[in-house]
Formats: sequence, structure tokens, C-alpha cells
Amino acid sequence: MKSIAVILSGCGVFDGSEVHESVLTILALSENNAEVHFFAPDDLQPAVINHLNGMEKTDKRNQLEESARITRGKISPLSSADASKLDALIIPGGFGAAKNLCNFAVKGSDCEINKELLSLVRQMHQQKKPLGLMCIAPVMLPKMLNTSVELTIGDDSETIVQIENMGGKHIKCSVDDIVVDEVNRVVTTPAYMLAQSISEANIGINKLVQKVLEMA
Repeated sequence: MKSIAVILSGCGVFDGSEVHESVLTILALSENNAEVHFFAPDDLQPAVINHLNGMEKTDKRNQLEESARITRGKISPLSSADASKLDALIIPGGFGAAKNLCNFAVKGSDCEINKELLSLVRQMHQQKKPLGLMCIAPVMLPKMLNTSVELTIGDDSETIVQIENMGGKHIKCSVDDIVVDEVNRVVTTPAYMLAQSISEANIGINKLVQKVLEMA
């Protein structure tokens, strides 16, 4: 049984992990008999958004506590993740990937990656273990791997410019497909960067999970 890390960053598309993408990832992993280990930073979110009206709120929320809502309480601090005990790593999207796991939402191509995530991903990469990222999360890859990795976020031109400024190689991709960088062992899919429905998002996410497990 493959042991897969799923990295979350809160609960909700505008300030954490995209819930549909996270649940579809969990479902696909479960259907393929993978053992899933959930991790999130034990840090406060830089922003909390009211998902009814899109307005920022003044209250504070912890990424680990919020992510536990998605995982039914079964989750560990990102600092405790051990690359040697994992076969692969997957990061769903949502603004949490661009606000909490890194600061791409604020700094664009000058972004910095969460140090715990950076350390884990680099160890996994050195051990030639596959990485799967979806939606906006792939923007982190050029900085995380420090190489010209092939990836997709769909076809958003402004984001593509930022990715290429960081040294990434963007490949346009439809919602129902994946981009595979065989050399760097990375799989990406646009998910809700393009998806108009949960069923559309599901097609690419399923392909991503199956490819990651095949490579693991």
C-alpha cells in the first residue's frame, strides 16, 4: 500500500485549501487503496475570508485546525512529516496554496515558500518520489525544486508570466488532463483554475492521483 502525504492549508477556497479539490483527492486516493497522511502548517492564516460575501474578517484562524475540518480530525503538523516514510506528496489548490503555503498571492514571482513545506518537498524530490499539485498550487514548483520544471495552471496568462519569471516551463492544459514532467517526477492539473463544476474538476484530479500512484 502506497503512503501518500496530502498537504492542506486551511478550509475554504478563498483562504485555505479548496474543499472540493481536497475531497476529490482523498476520494481518488481511497478508491486506489492508498494510505493517506494529512499535514498542514501549525500557523495562523495571514487572512480569513467570509465565503458568503468575499470580505476579509478580523478573526484569526489556525491552518492546522481549519484543515482538520476536511480530514475529520485526522491530521498532523507539517513539521512532523517524514519524507523517508512517504511514497508521494499531493497538494490541492485554493488560495491557501498561494497565501498560506507561500506568499505568491502578495509577492508573485518573488514569493517565498513555507520553510517546512520547502524542506519536505526537496527531500521527497531528492528521493525521486513523485509530487502532484493542482489548481494554483503548481506556482510553487519552480521555487521549491529550483529548476525548470514543466507544469500547468491551465491558461491564465498573468499567472503564466509569473511562473516563467521564476524559471518554470508552463504548458497549457485542458481541465480534464494532466501535465507530467517525467524528469522531475511532477504531475499537475488545472482543476478549478478552469473547472466550471465539481464533476469537471474530478476528471483531471482522478488522472493526477492515478499517475502519482503509478509513479510512486
